[in-house]
Amino acid sequence: MVVAALSWARNHRTLVASFVHATISWVALYIAFLAESGFSPQTVELSDFLWSAAVLIAIRIPVNFGLRLHVSRWRFVGSRDFFRLAVTHTLGSLVFFALAGFSLIPVVLPGSIIVLEWALGGYVTMTAWVAYRILFERSQTLQNPDRRRVVVIGAGEAGGALVGQMLRLPWGYKPVAYLDDDPLKLGTSLHGLDVVGDTSCVRSVIDEFEIDELVLSLPSASAVDLRRIVEECEETNLPIKILPGIDEVLDGSVSPGQLRDIRIEDLLGREPVTLELPRLAEELVEATVLVTGAAGSIGSELCRQIALNSPKRLVLVDQAESPLYFLDLELRDKYPALEIVPVVGDVTNPDTMASVFSRYRPQRVFHAAAYKHVPLMEANPLEAIRTNVLGTYRVASASAKAGCERFVLVSTDKAVRPVNVMGASKAAAERVVLWFHERFPTCAFGAVRFGNVLGSNGSVVPLFRRQLQRGEPLTVTHEDVTRYFMTIAEAVQLILKASLLSELKGSVAMLDMGEPVRIIDLAKDMLRLTGLPYKPGENVVITGLRPGEKLHEELSAPEEQSVPTALRRISVLRSKESELRIPAPLIKAIETGDVMQTMDLVLANMSAPSEERVEAEISELQSL
Repeated sequence: MVVAALSWARNHRTLVASFVHATISWVALYIAFLAESGFSPQTVELSDFLWSAAVLIAIRIPVNFGLRLHVSRWRFVGSRDFFRLAVTHTLGSLVFFALAGFSLIPVVLPGSIIVLEWALGGYVTMTAWVAYRILFERSQTLQNPDRRRVVVIGAGEAGGALVGQMLRLPWGYKPVAYLDDDPLKLGTSLHGLDVVGDTSCVRSVIDEFEIDELVLSLPSASAVDLRRIVEECEETNLPIKILPGIDEVLDGSVSPGQLRDIRIEDLLGREPVTLELPRLAEELVEATVLVTGAAGSIGSELCRQIALNSPKRLVLVDQAESPLYFLDLELRDKYPALEIVPVVGDVTNPDTMASVFSRYRPQRVFHAAAYKHVPLMEANPLEAIRTNVLGTYRVASASAKAGCERFVLVSTDKAVRPVNVMGASKAAAERVVLWFHERFPTCAFGAVRFGNVLGSNGSVVPLFRRQLQRGEPLTVTHEDVTRYFMTIAEAVQLILKASLLSELKGSVAMLDMGEPVRIIDLAKDMLRLTGLPYKPGENVVITGLRPGEKLHEELSAPEEQSVPTALRRISVLRSKESELRIPAPLIKAIETGDVMQTMDLVLANMSAPSEERVEAEISELQSL
């Protein structure tokens, strides 16, 4: 019955609101008349009351509509709604008082009646709103008796807002308590729920309140704090959900208040990157921007964030037809006013690159096209050299001839003292870009170097996820192997920030990747997030290093000097000029398109063979 009545009221909100407000004003005015007469109904002048009530309601309804009081949704009422009610109600009473004071109504009213009606009517209206909200929340319980009982970890503003939504919306959750590590919040109450302890009490709280699920509402918590809390909750074997950060809401990946599972990115993330949007937009507006490798992990995110800044034209270059097609659809749907040009083409084809660049003449070029899988490139060195070295040369050459103003190569930490084909090819690509800077100083040629990105195609995190889905053990190549990680969005934001640097011209920029992560710890975290215990040799298997794989990656070589820039988390690497020069035979082979000669010369500059380097690193670790 209650549910049906509330449903009818929601469907006729304006009518119900007007009726309730008018009724409350009528009753409040009658009580004020009674109070003035000593609560003797016989002494109340009925005609005076009816005239006064008619005038008061005739004032209140237009004022309520004028200040949009009737559109307030009572099941969501909060402080702002109560403030609007106070203003609207007071304004109506002032108009009523003015009419009575200037004898514009055929009744003589004492001021005490008007004041009492104002106080009583406002109080009863607020009470009615709160009562409706409580009834609605109760109706949600009646409609969903099997809601999951949850404890919310985090009793701040986000936690309070989340609990409010859980109480009002049919999400299937029933919040019963808060946990918070802030001692000042212990024992306080929010939305009728108590803060019963800190995160160390999670086991006892689960048993006491019969909890079905844990919800983390800590949008400002660091990855270190999240990891600690997840470890506290690990032994509970209960599902853990998290309230996403504001960046996920803004980019449209989740809706406000929508809960999701904890991801490994949450435990590895660092301080959010603040992108200088005004300056970036100023750089890109009315500019033609070209992105190679546009359909890849980094390239597609580059395109999304560039499109957000309203360039004149965005040219997408990739040889993968289907991913490029879907990226084109996505961008056209989100940015219908933006001119988007998808180009299916190979960066190693000089005719294709010359045609694209001469036609669209981009002012900004982000070269992300590359082969990146180390073991695969060990087996296919010719293609690695063709794409990563000759392809970079073709794109840089076309950029210079088209009058490009800024060229940014997306590089990798594997280019530092390379021990594999992929790393050697990217190191050569960096030198090619710096060589072009020397010959075409009007274009700011530079490279941005960083480590692994979480979730990119073929990276370790998607591999672990597939293995978990199949019930297979997680494969780790070595117990001590480490890698630098950052999220795709974080890497792209830093690339865009680095592209604004004047110091990038003729240099390699290095992104702050934080501390390296042991892959075996990454595997343990992913097992933990799926509720599985870590069992060495059973669900985590050591397979041995793959061909060309390093034990530890480096972001800079010993001979490279890291120089801070105006942008935090981005530095520029300086080397002796002689160390950056490309040998004449190599540049000749690249210019003539001699892939075999290029490969021989590039691979000749590789560091010690992978096996020897790994043995040296292991010996160093054992000596510590």
